[in-house]
Order: sequence, then structure tokens, then C-alpha cells
Amino acid sequence: MKTLMNKRLILVLSIITLLTLSCQSAAPVISLPSSHAAPLILVTQDPNAPPTSTPFQPIAPTPTRILTKAPAFTATPLKTSTPTIPPAISTSAPPAGLFNILVLGSDYRPTSGFRTDTILLVSINPSKGTVSAISFPRDLYVNIPGYGQERLNTAEARGGFRLMADTFQANFGVRPQYYVMTNMQGFVNIVDSLGGIEVNAAQRLTDKCKLPIARGGYCTVGPGKVKMDGQTALWYVRSRYSTSDFDRTRRAQEVVLAMFYKMMSLNVVTRTPELYNQFRKNVETNLSLADIVSLIPTAVQVSADPSRIHRYAIGGGETIPYITPGGASVLLPRQDLIISLIQRALRAQ
Repeated sequence: MKTLMNKRLILVLSIITLLTLSCQSAAPVISLPSSHAAPLILVTQDPNAPPTSTPFQPIAPTPTRILTKAPAFTATPLKTSTPTIPPAISTSAPPAGLFNILVLGSDYRPTSGFRTDTILLVSINPSKGTVSAISFPRDLYVNIPGYGQERLNTAEARGGFRLMADTFQANFGVRPQYYVMTNMQGFVNIVDSLGGIEVNAAQRLTDKCKLPIARGGYCTVGPGKVKMDGQTALWYVRSRYSTSDFDRTRRAQEVVLAMFYKMMSLNVVTRTPELYNQFRKNVETNLSLADIVSLIPTAVQVSADPSRIHRYAIGGGETIPYITPGGASVLLPRQDLIISLIQRALRAQ
């Protein structure tokens, strides 16, 4: 019985890991052709890529304070010429038994507020054992109920998950029921509590860094399998000087998959209490333990068959670049295409 309970707890933690895309990069934009009916594969691995290893020494995790309130942001004054975002085309309830979970990565720092620069809508269908994930750009310019037009990544800080859910419903016709959020230090703590992760990097990355592996102020990893501690993984998903937002989305997803598979491979008897306590310190969510337990079979199916994960992203085909009168670069949503993509993702379930 004790062994059975330990296995149930480790699978609970595995589901949390699957959901917690806690890397704090911007949700990059990747164009999805409107004719695409099959699951979107964001990355094609290089079969000839040699594996590389980055040595690391895990550090002891520390409790992380995760806040959901911050001073309200001041929206950029809008001129009459600014495009107006229309109401969502349609709103429909999620299919019975479907979990719509908003996964958020905040850039919270003790001396400032925060914005959720990682925004991912994850839909889980326990009856089919499938998962669909849709990335939303942080700079998507939307109607935030009660605040007017502003970037999507400001909604959570303005009014918590309720306002973020209201914003999704008002603009995209879908309302998330649950959320999972962590911040940068929380992400580092989680990776280190796992003893590090092994990331299958599809491409070589060279960028500025302040890590032990740096040479002349730059770090290079990949392609192939790269062993990372929390700080290295955070650098990998946040690096922005030498690559685009498209690449950051790919790297973020590589790290999340590495976390999930590492969790599933751990010794369920000796690590369960440690992992359970670590997640409680670094993840904020309205998912109850009963909700998570109901997702355990899905975690097992997905870990055994990655084709059950369908990945999508709001990209250039679903947005229009725009400069506000205040000089800010944002993305105007093409709502009909975004809603069509969301519906396609839900149908993939």
C-alpha cells in the first residue's frame, strides 16, 4: 500500500511538471498554416546531431515567494486611429471532462511587479489520454475587461487569474478553468530539486551568459543532449540576444519535456516527500489534489506515447505587427484565425 501511494504521488508531481511551463521566456510566435490539420511539430530533431554534456552541480532549493498582486500598469494612451479589437466571434463551453489550464510564467522580482511572459493554454482530455498546448505571445494586444487595450501579459498582475480568464473569454471565446504559475526562481528550484535535467537541444545555441560554462562571456550548448541545472536551463529558455522568439518557444518546450521525463524516471520511494514539498513552495495553482489525481492516467499515457501531445502556437499568420502611438511594438490578434486554431486544438483531443 505504501509503495502504491508513493507511485500515485510521483505521478501527481509528474502531471504538475507537464503543466508547469515555468520557463520565463516570452511566448514566442510561430506561424501555423490555416490548412494544417495534423498536430503541429514545432521542431524536427537532427538525427545526426552529436550529444553534448554540460556539467553542473545542483544547488539546494530555497522557498520562493510567488505573488499574484502587483501595482497596476499604466496603459499607453491610445489615439482614435488605433485599431479596435472586436468582441470574440463565439464562446462555447469546453467538452465534458476537458481540463483547460492556463500555464503562466511570471518575471516577478522582489523590487518590482510582474508580467506573465509565458502564456500557454493546455487542454487535457483524460478520457482520450491526450494533451493540446497553444502558446500565446506576451505582446498580443487585446481588450482587458475594465482596462481597455493592453498586452495580454499584463492581465494576471492587474486582476489575478479571474481577470486573465475573463480576458481569454472576451477575446478568444474560451475560458480557462484552472491555472498553474511559477516565477524565475521557482523554475530554478524545481529543476535543481530534480537533480538537473537532460535537454535534447535541436539546434546549437551561443549567447551571452554568466554561468560556470561561459567562455569570454558566452555559453554554447547543443545540438544534442545537454545536461542542465536550474540556472543553465533558465538561461537556455530566456536567451534573446542571438535568437528570435520563434527559437525561444522551441527551447522552452524542450526544457519542459525534459523536466517531465526526468520526473517520470525518478525513484518513487526515496524522492517523493522531497519533490512534493519542493513543488508546494514553487508553484501556485487552483488545481486541487483531487483534480491532479484524476490526471494521473493521462500522465502515464503521455509519457509512454509523445504523439499524444499536440502542440500549436499563435504566430505571424494569426497576428498583425503594430506600433502604438506611444511607440510600443505589439501584435494585433486576427481573432477569427486564433479562434479557429483554438477550436482545431480542442478537436484534436
